Amino acid sequence: MDDNSSHYDVLVIGGGAAGLSAGLTLARARRDVLVLDAGEPRNAPAEGVHGFLTRDGVAPAELTALGRAEVTGYGGTVRSGRAVAARRTARGFAVRTADGDELTARRLILAGGVDEVFPDVDGLRARWGRDVFHCPYCHGWEVRDTAIGVLATGPHAVHQALLLRQWSDDVTLFLHTSPDPTDEQWERLAARGVAVVDGEVSGVQVTGDALSGVRLASGRVVARESLVVLPHAVAEGPLLDGLGIGTVELAPGVATHVPTDPSGRTAVPGVWAAGNLRDPMATVVASAASGTMAAAAVNGDLVEEDTDRAVARRRDPFSAASESRVAALVASERAHGLTGVG
Repeated sequence: MDDNSSHYDVLVIGGGAAGLSAGLTLARARRDVLVLDAGEPRNAPAEGVHGFLTRDGVAPAELTALGRAEVTGYGGTVRSGRAVAARRTARGFAVRTADGDELTARRLILAGGVDEVFPDVDGLRARWGRDVFHCPYCHGWEVRDTAIGVLATGPHAVHQALLLRQWSDDVTLFLHTSPDPTDEQWERLAARGVAVVDGEVSGVQVTGDALSGVRLASGRVVARESLVVLPHAVAEGPLLDGLGIGTVELAPGVATHVPTDPSGRTAVPGVWAAGNLRDPMATVVASAASGTMAAAAVNGDLVEEDTDRAVARRRDPFSAASESRVAALVASERAHGLTGVG
């Protein structure tokens, strides 16, 4: 499709691992696909992407650049821009961008990720993706055998602390504002040698450009080299509202997400979700896989629609001829600026 056109088979909103994987799959399927990327990947602060086979340690920006090149190399389009509204139309869907453009497509794949809400702890957000993280499978190796802290934000914190013991013998659980562990949890923490610190956490201590401790409201500082925290991942936004897509709690106090079937199909016909919007706990490689799955499902859905139309034209050739004449007339009028039909 001409880059100046605004109508596509599929519009993918979000240009991270999920969105670019969807775009690549659709471009290779010879679909007219546009990936619209706001340029704010969730993993941007991280030094590298880990656990991604053959790409372990690659910088997030480099992975994105490689993905963009692959999508465009197969004829897909990648465009920088923010989607601010979406609605259903007679031709499928219309998406308005922040710069005022309107893009239309037969199908949508939402891969824009989630927003993260952090505990009110001074300095925590600034260290995110560096020495403050949430996924041990993404960053545990990098902090192995060091002093690790776990900031409790709910009942899942005990599991986090026990999990981090796989990477270090020196793990401390900060209860912060969470309830005390149960008797069974106390026993399990003690059995694994996990220290527990009571009291609210007020901030993190940074020495040079590295986390060096966790500061309590009492003024006490507990020396730590990294801190694990699970922010509340929230799926929301005007696109979901405009399309009538609801969200549900993935786990209380942990995340909300868009429920889908295994392929990523949402409850709204013609709309799929991929990546962290569908599964906030998914790693980069898992998000990429979900983008591929959604794209294959979307292409299959379009094939069915295209075939239904072909069958209808075969059964009623006069209707098909009429449809062709109307399409040719509209194209001619567009070329001469005589119509505003999109």
